[in-house]
Amino acid sequence: QVRLVESGGGLVQAGGSLSLSCAASGMIFSVNAMGWYRQAPGKQRELAAVITSGGITEYADSVKGRFTISLDNGKKTVYLQMNSLKPEDTAVYYCNVNGRLDSAYGPRFNSWGRGTEVTVSS
Repeated sequence: QVRLVESGGGLVQAGGSLSLSCAASGMIFSVNAMGWYRQAPGKQRELAAVITSGGITEYADSVKGRFTISLDNGKKTVYLQMNSLKPEDTAVYYCNVNGRLDSAYGPRFNSWGRGTEVTVSS
């Protein structure tokens, strides 16, 4: 019922920049928040950044000042601009969206993308 299409990612040298985007589609009536989580090899998935439909943002301490999340409500698309990348930012980045389906009183949903790899070389 909800489809997430992620793009961006890739390989970059330390200090470089990358941009991720994630577009949500399907029977979405409203979006509460969209965000990016990441999972490094051998580690648990963790929040990188999240933004609510009202524009409130939250960042992991490790990315504050380097990553910027933004949301186009009309396109249901979330962007993550990653600057000054470090080798420790290497991970699979997963898009997440939650909200309601069909109507204002429709069922809540929480969906994940398939992930996109970000590799930062030293």
